Amino acid sequence: MSEPSITITVKLFAAYQEAYKASELVLEFPPGTPVTAVLDHLIAQHPELDSWRNLTRFGINLQFVESDTLLQDGDEVVLIPPVSGG
Repeated sequence: MSEPSITITVKLFAAYQEAYKASELVLEFPPGTPVTAVLDHLIAQHPELDSWRNLTRFGINLQFVESDTLLQDGDEVVLIPPVSGG
């Protein structure tokens, strides 16, 4: 039997969207994974995104959350890089 996993949707904006050439990804993680692991996963695949690591905020289901918030099956995660302009 395989390990249980949760499936989340990741909405991509700005530099993340440019790197992945997509506005959305569907990813699987083990239960008990913190939202920061999503960012680690994306940066592992696209190391050029590392400069955004400490500037990115996290949202789950349209609410800002801390980086250690645990993911739940079906969550919609948003990575929010800093935006310029007013």
